Amino acid sequence: MGSRPDRRGLTRGLALLVALALAPATVAASCRENAVWLRGDWGEAQFRIALADEPDERAQGLMFVEEMDRFEGMLFVYERPQRVSFWMKNTLIPLDMIFADARGVVRRVHENAVPGDLTPIPGGDDILVVLEVNGGMARELGIAPGTVLRHPALGQDAAWPC
Repeated sequence: MGSRPDRRGLTRGLALLVALALAPATVAASCRENAVWLRGDWGEAQFRIALADEPDERAQGLMFVEEMDRFEGMLFVYERPQRVSFWMKNTLIPLDMIFADARGVVRRVHENAVPGDLTPIPGGDDILVVLEVNGGMARELGIAPGTVLRHPALGQDAAWPC
């Protein structure tokens, strides 16, 4: 007389295989060009973003934007780490600017940049990406130096890779 396979063990095994097969898809789904994740001691947040990775897109930025949803923003991506500085020319809403290095580690946060102000806002040296979000969001969430960003533009050497 033959033995019958344990259905519970088979079911658990199949469930594990399905979970392992789907895990990369879940990670890949969370790493999209139009989204950036942030993680710190305060927890995690995701922002839907417009990507500004070309010179003309970075020059335009969020000028003339009248409002953004709460978890919406723009991610500026440079070709290489460099010294960056922003201003608020033709910008109509207050913004928080989150400056990060090539590993996606936040180096500086400038809160509530004043609409229309032409005063330069330095981000520091060796900055690869800048995330602009609605003014006040960085403080509300706890985003500060040491927070890490997750986005495909940061590559596999990122502190929190895709």
